[in-house]
Amino acid sequence: MTLRQQISDDMKQAMRDRDTVRLGTVRLLLSAVRQQEIDKRSSDKEESLNDQGVIDVIRKMIKQRRDSIAQYGAAGRQDLVDAEAAEVNILEGYLPAAPGEEELKARVRAAIIATGASGMKDMGRVMSVLKSELGGSVDMAVISGLIKSALTG
Repeated sequence: MTLRQQISDDMKQAMRDRDTVRLGTVRLLLSAVRQQEIDKRSSDKEESLNDQGVIDVIRKMIKQRRDSIAQYGAAGRQDLVDAEAAEVNILEGYLPAAPGEEELKARVRAAIIATGASGMKDMGRVMSVLKSELGGSVDMAVISGLIKSALTG
């Protein structure tokens, strides 16, 4: 079962359960996936997104919601912060399990050794190796921080 099929099934289940928060979030997600497919259709002939494409859409939606949480928190709107946080929790449920911090540090060290990186100028090469290795299972901002600390420390 593809990730998109799982999301569709979850939408149907949320309708049955009358879970309005989950239903609204999943509908927004499916809408964003469809929009991405329409945008891609104009440039590619591929009709539907693969799992990695759906994960990219989910990550973008999570980032948007985290930005909103920060803004709502600064404005003192706890009700909106709670609503956005609930959506983030639902969306994170669709992401693949991320490796632990120690495993990530080990992979960063291995990538640095494999690429022969010696300083910050080599960060891009290390990032590209890790991005292809880890795929969509890890936020690349976290990896970037680990690489910077490993190359400068």
